[in-house]
Amino acid sequence: MDRAKQQDTCETFCFNEEKVNRLRGEVKITEGLAEIFKALADDTRIKIIYALSQEELCVCDVAAIIGSTVPVASHHLRLLKNIGLAKHRKQGKMVFYTLDDECVKTIIEASLLHHKHHDQ
Repeated sequence: MDRAKQQDTCETFCFNEEKVNRLRGEVKITEGLAEIFKALADDTRIKIIYALSQEELCVCDVAAIIGSTVPVASHHLRLLKNIGLAKHRKQGKMVFYTLDDECVKTIIEASLLHHKHHDQ
């Protein structure tokens, strides 16, 4: 067996039944979170979320910020809206987007902080 594998796995299989039973039920609250992280795993959507964490933007603003067409920006914004990360309002012929709540901003800020510490 590879020496690295020996260091990061148990040499025998046994588990703490009390911990496993308790946590098996608790981890169910994470169901559905992967969809959020899949959306955030795209560089373009991360840029959009970050920009929206700074202020409300219309679709055209977002397109200019990410260097794309309006339809591409609209597609990303719609996806973010559909999974609950962003919300929109229509004002005349313009559509403006903001983050759906402060939790999304907190996720981005925490991720940036982790990234900064990890790179040092």
